[in-house]
Amino acid sequence: MRALEDISFSAPTGEITCLLGASGCGKSTLLGLAAGLLRVQQGEIVLSGEVLAGPAHNPPPEARPVGLVFQDGALFPHMTLAANVAFGLPKERRGEADAWLAKVGLADMGARFPHELSGGQQQRAALARAMAPEPQVLLMDEPFASVDIVLRRRLRRECRILLREAGATVVLVTHDPAEALDIADRIAVMEAGRIIQFGTPEELHEAPATAAVGAIFSGAQVIAGRRVEEGLDTPFGLWPLASVGGELPDAPLLDLLVQADRLVPVPNMRGGRVRDVHPLGARSRVLLDGADGAAITVETAFSVDPDKHYSVLPDSESVRAFPRFQT
Repeated sequence: MRALEDISFSAPTGEITCLLGASGCGKSTLLGLAAGLLRVQQGEIVLSGEVLAGPAHNPPPEARPVGLVFQDGALFPHMTLAANVAFGLPKERRGEADAWLAKVGLADMGARFPHELSGGQQQRAALARAMAPEPQVLLMDEPFASVDIVLRRRLRRECRILLREAGATVVLVTHDPAEALDIADRIAVMEAGRIIQFGTPEELHEAPATAAVGAIFSGAQVIAGRRVEEGLDTPFGLWPLASVGGELPDAPLLDLLVQADRLVPVPNMRGGRVRDVHPLGARSRVLLDGADGAAITVETAFSVDPDKHYSVLPDSESVRAFPRFQT
């Protein structure tokens, strides 16, 4: 079984490229190949026009012009921060360690040990250590996952500014769409070992290649549909063709992308069962179970009786339709 299939993309010089996808999609495998932690068995990795790695040439990580930042920072616990940063530098440059720590907001902290720092400070120190040798490419594997969510937002925005000012070429792995949008110039969305779309955040939001990509960046949900003469047959009732905004794909099986607040629940004994009603003030979030194990979320100002069944109707031109992806 192949971990990656037909992978091809470019990380532009001086930009932050993000590999985004769920666990097991192949993003960390791809990063490991670039870093030299895994052997390239087919294809090539090219850096600045030169082959960095291929089936016949797989230099180890220390022989590659790349820097690595891991989820846990991976600082040497028995070394001070200054010693950690200086570790990968030639002797004549080891005096630069304190200057690199200052660049990441850790000025005058070079004498401290990793256990004396917060999680966010440890990640800053790990970033300084990776950047100090001035590698051609910086590889980052879920670098903010181990810090709390409030600190994570601030840290990744500060990190983006630092990396952009340094002109670093960065490839970053994450499973978090918000993180990808916050930090990346370009995003490769991965699924089952493939890149299903590569582009800027704006391109992915405005013109998703699949319903799954659209759901990631719009917060919408994906509902299976089937094109019939009367309209769109869904697990929650028949939807009119007029509800589709844009061109309707010429395919019998569809993935329908729709926002929860563009749906209206309609009492219907053959409709979906109410699983949960969550008040949100003037509106409620309603979770409905439909046919074939499907589920849909509706946000509505209408009163919903949890003991009744409901069909669902979308607003006019509120649905985006995509041919269903077949595995």
